[in-house]
Amino acid sequence: MKRCLYEAELVDEQKRREVIDEAMSILNERFDEDAVSAEVATEVHDEVYSILGSDDPYSEMKKKSNSSAERLLSKAKKIAEKSFRDAVLVSIAGNVLDFGYRDDIRSPDYLTEEFENIIDQGLAHDDTDEIKEILGGADEVVYFTDNTGEIVFDTLLLERLKDDFDIHLTVVVKGEPILTDATMEDALKYQVDEIADGLETTGGYAVGVDFDILSKEVVERLKRADLIIAKGMANWESFSETDYSPIAFLTRSKCRPVSETMGVPYDENIAKLFK
Repeated sequence: MKRCLYEAELVDEQKRREVIDEAMSILNERFDEDAVSAEVATEVHDEVYSILGSDDPYSEMKKKSNSSAERLLSKAKKIAEKSFRDAVLVSIAGNVLDFGYRDDIRSPDYLTEEFENIIDQGLAHDDTDEIKEILGGADEVVYFTDNTGEIVFDTLLLERLKDDFDIHLTVVVKGEPILTDATMEDALKYQVDEIADGLETTGGYAVGVDFDILSKEVVERLKRADLIIAKGMANWESFSETDYSPIAFLTRSKCRPVSETMGVPYDENIAKLFK
């Protein structure tokens, strides 16, 4: 609901009431213990975008997020070069660039102001040694990105993955603009296609991953993957409904229900492996 209000404020404040009424109606209709949160969220935001008459309410905010991360890139690179764990931590730090869900995180300036503090927190849950062990014997790895800005830091981890391990690396970005998530435009801007062995999309509009619209190529990669790396909470909400494994979830634990289901502390840097 906070995100929906934020989207209305970005595009047309006069439509705040209409946006909230429609969002509540969908939530009421879909409320069920077995409902997948990411799927419900997709329906909600699809309707909100329609009311607002925008296919990308966050477009300007996403550009600013990338710019904020670019300004920190030199500093982030020095940290990421220290170790695999540090590269993971840097990539997670960019996950704070997610707007509307908290009153104190409403602009990309938050990353600039808090970057060093986020890094100093370290990893509250740290499975990086186990992740490295799997990578050491892996052939196929699939990496699902999350936010803009964050994808700038992802490039540092992607380079580390290719330099340190003998793997075929496929990176998957969003197929269409949704929330603050990175798309093919962002991936190409930061030359992810030159780092990874393959660059694919999720196939369309969805919070997290809609497995029904994934391309045959991505599905086959997932089936063969020795490790899936998934950034952000929405990918947890999606992948936790599937049998794919092992999956390394790299995220800030920004939501209490998600933190509880993952079994990790709230509002911390998390690198958790699910086998």
